[in-house]
Amino acid sequence: MMLAKPIAIVAVIAIAVIGSANAQVPLVEKNVSMKMALAIIDGTIEQCTKDGYKVSVVIVDNAGLVRASLRGDGTNPHTMEFARKKAYTARTRGQTSLEFMKATDNPGSAYLRQIPDVVAIGGGVPIKVGDVTIGGVGVSGAPGGEKDEVCANAGIAEVAEHLK
Repeated sequence: MMLAKPIAIVAVIAIAVIGSANAQVPLVEKNVSMKMALAIIDGTIEQCTKDGYKVSVVIVDNAGLVRASLRGDGTNPHTMEFARKKAYTARTRGQTSLEFMKATDNPGSAYLRQIPDVVAIGGGVPIKVGDVTIGGVGVSGAPGGEKDEVCANAGIAEVAEHLK
């Protein structure tokens, strides 16, 4: 019994030393680069233009902050802010903003719509490396969130080889 107490003390000290040593290791995270953001915007605008839509596009990074944005020619003033919220929703939730809309249609989960800057409408798509969400793209201006989402997916397809 007397030997168990010193062993327990040594174990606690060892765990504390190991824990503090690991706390000093830098955190390494994947994120959306500027080149990637610009490529996604270009692919998104290209698809929407081909489909006849004037849109704005916002890319947010893994922290949900705007990495790049473009207000398309002839778009309404609200499209930039709405695109940002769609991108933020996709980043925060790790799902499309359309999936979020469907998931929160029932009263039991509708409270999730109270989160600031989250919107429940299509047009936001997460940018993922495997299962890890590293950012989001939001598109606003096409007649309907589903059409915005098609354009966002086309933009992400431009960088798909780098998201593996």
